[in-house]
Amino acid sequence: MRIRPSLLAFTALASLLAFNTAWADEVQVAVAANFTAPIQAIAKDFEKDTGHKLVAAYGATGQFYAQIKNGAPFEVFLAADDTTPKKLEDEKEIVPGSRFTYAIGTLALWSAKEGYVDAKGEVLKKNTYQHLSIANPKAAPYGLAATQVLDKLKLTEATKGKIVEGQNITQAFQFVSTGNAELGFVALSQIYKDGKVTSGSAWIVPASLHDPIRQDAVILNKGKDNAAAKALAEYLKGPKAAAVIKSYGYER
Repeated sequence: MRIRPSLLAFTALASLLAFNTAWADEVQVAVAANFTAPIQAIAKDFEKDTGHKLVAAYGATGQFYAQIKNGAPFEVFLAADDTTPKKLEDEKEIVPGSRFTYAIGTLALWSAKEGYVDAKGEVLKKNTYQHLSIANPKAAPYGLAATQVLDKLKLTEATKGKIVEGQNITQAFQFVSTGNAELGFVALSQIYKDGKVTSGSAWIVPASLHDPIRQDAVILNKGKDNAAAKALAEYLKGPKAAAVIKSYGYER
């Protein structure tokens, strides 16, 4: 019996798909809220290029630390700082040698209103606003950075009664985007794409006003035998991920 070339091609394709599926894994990732948009973009390319599936949960770094210590099923952790991953490393909660910096974050003072925030952030000193949104500084590194900026500018006392705290940087952003706060400190990545602020008005806070927001990634012990966890860590170090990360205003 003669087998048609089209049938041979179909059989080969089916075998290849079955092979890829057999070797594909799923990785559970805890992602700092500020990195939501970049990881969603990276996930599409990662899944297309590797065949592995990325399942992400988003939240505050401090909250994720507590969940990880209580046995949460995360295999990779993309934190919003470098101290929490280092702490997990010291506590033997990660695969040895897996910690690395995947991004350096930028803080921005933002308002949903066009022209409300000037290019030098002088609106903070004018003190005419009613509410200033920040993320919880005890759980979210961007919130801690915001308090450092206020302290450096000697505005801590002046703003004390105006602070509205979000559980994480996403909620801090939502307070401003919904108009519940006139302005707030957010991650630049939430309002920035391809070299420009996408909505409202913003002051990109100079890095000299707060400690570096160095964001580290680790493979947690639960991911030590997961090929997808290792593949994701390597992918985040590669050129495709780097281009996406940079497009959202991060440094590497």
